[in-house]
Parts: sequence; structure tokens; C-alpha cells
Amino acid sequence: MSRILVAYSTTDGHTRHICERLQQVMAGQGDAVTVVPLAQADGLDVSAFDKIVIGASIRYGKHQPAVALFIARHQALLESRPNAFFSVNIVARKPEKNQPGTNPYLVKFLRQITWKPRLLAVFAGRLDYPSYGVFDRFMIRLIMRLTHGPTDPTAVIEFTDWQQVDAFGRQVSAMA
Repeated sequence: MSRILVAYSTTDGHTRHICERLQQVMAGQGDAVTVVPLAQADGLDVSAFDKIVIGASIRYGKHQPAVALFIARHQALLESRPNAFFSVNIVARKPEKNQPGTNPYLVKFLRQITWKPRLLAVFAGRLDYPSYGVFDRFMIRLIMRLTHGPTDPTAVIEFTDWQQVDAFGRQVSAMA
């Protein structure tokens, strides 16, 4: 049994749902899993965990600045044990952009940091127009129009491949 920390950054809450699913999968493998927002993870004894997973959502092409800061603060610890990183973004709904090596946001982020996660994943997120404010709804619809995505302002569409999430959770559990 491993003690696994899953720390996340989310904009609209979907990354938290993915982390909760990962928790279920890894607990099913016999692991003790703690899921917390990155801000709360800094208040924990991160060194008490055998494995560390970081998940982060994208908004307007970028991860939240807190993600890189957390990684920088804990990089030596991250490198000393099994670790993983995953990104959640809508562009990953496209088959040609749903892998770590083909997702432009993940590729760009990894170039900006010096940490090299052992395990990487990209998950397609959730589009929830009704929950967005006026500005975000307008901007996201504009982006979707440009990228040939859904633009119905009443649409709520989950693009997440939950089997992919489950497989990632099993991979994290199996990491030595």
C-alpha cells in the first residue's frame, strides 16, 4: 500500500472530479489517497507521501501560476519519489491533441519548468456554458468557433474519457 498525494489546480471544478475518480481507482488498488487543492497541499507534510500526483486545468491556454510555483517549491521532493502530472483541457477532445506529446498546452508547460514527471497524461475537460460568466462564455464560444467546437450557449458537454482516467490511476498505483 502506498500513500499517494493528489494535489490539483482547477478553474471550474472538473479537475477536482477527475482527482476524485483517480482516488477511487487507486484506493481500489489498496492505496491510501489524499486529494487536496494545491493551496492546501502546501500545508501538508508532502514528504509523508510515497507518490505525488499533480493535476492542473487550462484556461485560455495556460495552467494557473500556482502549479509552477508548487512544482518549484517541491521539485527535489517530487524527483525523489514516483510522481505524475496531468493536464485537463478542452483541446484534448481532439484525438490528435489528447496525448502528452501532442497536446500543445502540456508541451508548452513542460518546456517552462525543469521538473520531468515520470508519468504524464492529458484528459479532455468539460464544457459548461451555463456556469460561465458573461466574459468567459463569450471568449470560450469564440475559441470554440475558431476550433470548430460546440458553441451552443446552453451546452454542457463532458469530453473526459473516464476509461483513460481509470487507466492512469492504475498506472500511478503500479509505479515503483
